[in-house]
Amino acid sequence: MAKKSSTPVEETIKSLIELQTIDTKIDEIQILKGELPMEVSDLEDEIAGLETRTAKLSGNLDDINSDISNHKNNIKEAEAFILKYEKQLDDVKNNREFEALSKEIEMQKLEIQLSEKKMKAVDLLKDKKKETLGLSKENLDNKKKDLEVKKVELEKIKAKTEKEERKLTKASTGAKAGLSPRLLKSYDKIRNNYKNGLAVVTISRGSCGGCFNRIPPQLQIEIGQRKKLVACEHCGRVLVDNELAGKEEAK
Repeated sequence: MAKKSSTPVEETIKSLIELQTIDTKIDEIQILKGELPMEVSDLEDEIAGLETRTAKLSGNLDDINSDISNHKNNIKEAEAFILKYEKQLDDVKNNREFEALSKEIEMQKLEIQLSEKKMKAVDLLKDKKKETLGLSKENLDNKKKDLEVKKVELEKIKAKTEKEERKLTKASTGAKAGLSPRLLKSYDKIRNNYKNGLAVVTISRGSCGGCFNRIPPQLQIEIGQRKKLVACEHCGRVLVDNELAGKEEAK
């Protein structure tokens, strides 16, 4: 007896079953990778932010050191002026010159006091910035070490799964070729709605293999006839019969 040829609907169901099987295997690989790709990406972002912060803190310290240097120069200049004016006091000819020089000396002393006061404040700020910079560098080093460990872990997993993943991705593309864009859009939408990524399921003990709600007997008969695509009225997943899916139905 000649083997009964498949109908277009049955071929579509077969393609959906094949696609779901392939995508499930791809999902399993992604689960094996776990959160590592995201963790690596997050760490890279953190490191970039810390490097920017560290560079900014280093720049702030350079500015502070420049301020301290300027204050020290101001003090040296003021001290030089004081020595100059004090020598000139020996040659004054009248009270007016004496008072003018004394006033200049007093102003230079005030300038020294002001610079010293500012230097103390800047020194305190410098200490805080150095401490913050040290912590930032330490944090940056730790993040870089963490990133290196995560990358090694991820590369090991990739080395084990990359070939298989490429093969499955190619197979997935092939399986999609026999399906309409509208059906693929619905398939992807259902997959994205559920954590387990199942859009195509079989019947198990008279219930939907996705949401486990009971499937009416008449609907089960229609599914077995393979004349049309049947979706679970509760979860929207495509329901297929176990024989076509190559599974033995659980009793």
